[in-house]
This record gives sequence, structure tokens and C-alpha cells, in this order.
Amino acid sequence: MKTETKKKRRQHDDEFKREAVDLLLISGRPLKTLAREMGIAPTALRQWRDAHLAGTSPVGPLSEAASPQQLHEQNKLLRRENELLRLQRDILKKAVGIFSEPPPRGMP
Repeated sequence: MKTETKKKRRQHDDEFKREAVDLLLISGRPLKTLAREMGIAPTALRQWRDAHLAGTSPVGPLSEAASPQQLHEQNKLLRRENELLRLQRDILKKAVGIFSEPPPRGMP
């Protein structure tokens, strides 16, 4: 007899959802790519984003009157995003340097 295993549903806290949505909105990266990298279903991230944009979510947008905790979380998210952008910039700089070198002798 075959035994089927069910996947357990993972529960994500509001902080994780907020960071995922903020990263999606700030980074401009494709939803499916970001969801795969974070290990979540694209449909879950899409639902969190839609609820966030509609303002019906407890992980709603940060306002001018954000609490210190929200500002701290936003700061953490922005620091992570900044580090990712620096890494991408450095990789591109190296690639440009490699491709702008003249070919070695004997290469057409």
C-alpha cells in the first residue's frame, strides 16, 4: 500500500511577510524569482503583496508616523538591499574590466 505524505504548511510571521513584500517592491526583481530564492510559493508572495498594496494587511505600508520598531525593520531591509546592490555593482565592474581587456596574442 502506498503512503502519501502531505506537505506541512509553513506559517510565516508578519515580520517575514513585510520584509518579503518590501524586498519585492524595492528590488524590482521578478516575483517568481524572488519567491523561489526565499523558498516560498509565488502565490503566497503575490497575496501578501496585493494585501499590502490594498492596505488590508497587518503588514501594511510604513507611514510617516511609523513606530521605532517599524523603522528598525525598514532600516534592516534597506541595508540588505543596499548590500545586494553593492554586490551586483562589483560583479558588473569586474565583468566590464574583463571584457574591455585586449585579447591575448594569437587570438583573433
